[in-house]
Amino acid sequence: MKRREALKLAGIAAGVAIAGAPSSSEAESPVAGLKPITGDAQPISTGERKARIQNAQRLMKQQGIDAILLEPGSAMLYFSGVSWWRSERLTAVIIPREGEIGIVTPFFEEPSVRESMTIGGDVRTWHEHDNPYKRVSGFLSDRGISNGRIGLEGTVRQFVAQGLAKAAPGLEIVSAEPVTRGCRMYKSAHEIALMKKANEVTLTAYRHVYGKLEPGMEPADVKLLMKTAQTQLGGSGSWNMALFGVASAYPHGTSQPQKIEEGQIVLMDCGCSVHGYQSDISRTFVYGEPSVRQREVWDTVRKGQQVAFEAAKVGVAA
Repeated sequence: MKRREALKLAGIAAGVAIAGAPSSSEAESPVAGLKPITGDAQPISTGERKARIQNAQRLMKQQGIDAILLEPGSAMLYFSGVSWWRSERLTAVIIPREGEIGIVTPFFEEPSVRESMTIGGDVRTWHEHDNPYKRVSGFLSDRGISNGRIGLEGTVRQFVAQGLAKAAPGLEIVSAEPVTRGCRMYKSAHEIALMKKANEVTLTAYRHVYGKLEPGMEPADVKLLMKTAQTQLGGSGSWNMALFGVASAYPHGTSQPQKIEEGQIVLMDCGCSVHGYQSDISRTFVYGEPSVRQREVWDTVRKGQQVAFEAAKVGVAA
């Protein structure tokens, strides 16, 4: 860890440990003056998830799909509330065309999976010597689905599809995208509010960090500032990128050393999450006074964006 980072982290710790009137340590903290702004943000309720499943089941009937399978990720979280990760061991949510959803997971993961469940209670576990795809097949059979079409969400891995095809040869594997995207592409007022809140966190953090930049700072210094700011404001899972000068022309950065200099372009790409809904915002600015050429380029890009904003209207094709 660089000396500058250590000093900044020490300042953060001091600011958290001492309550009351701001001390000299708090005044020096990189997050001094920032307070959480996500207290009014409410997570997605169980009732909302039930409505999502009902909508999915309605679309499944329209599409002639008997069940859909989801691996851990945003779709699983969207429908079930289960926040999990992917490994070589299958954990999957199955939504049948009718009835309650089910979850298949390793035996030793069941207690942890149940902790994050907000809907449904049918959990089918499997041991190391078991075939997890037989558990999926068994769940479907119990729902009266031995033949028909099962849809796989777009990010389901190939070995999962292959395992399911062998375990349930009577099922035709199709895409679940008409169902999953048919639900998720239409955002509720609650979802939009959460996305706006995540964006508010990131934009507020940008304004704060902009005023903290100093000559000689390296990308790691700026990313640490942005991470601590977004976290202090109430965002979670903060991710950050910062590129200076020539490196700002590279879409995903460079390993070459960089330091902020007067008149240098700074490109940042950052985001965070609020109750599972994310921000993803890039900002490009000049440290110090921009040159005439820099202003020309910035204005050109801004005009191009404005053309797109004005053309984006309900009913207009992308």
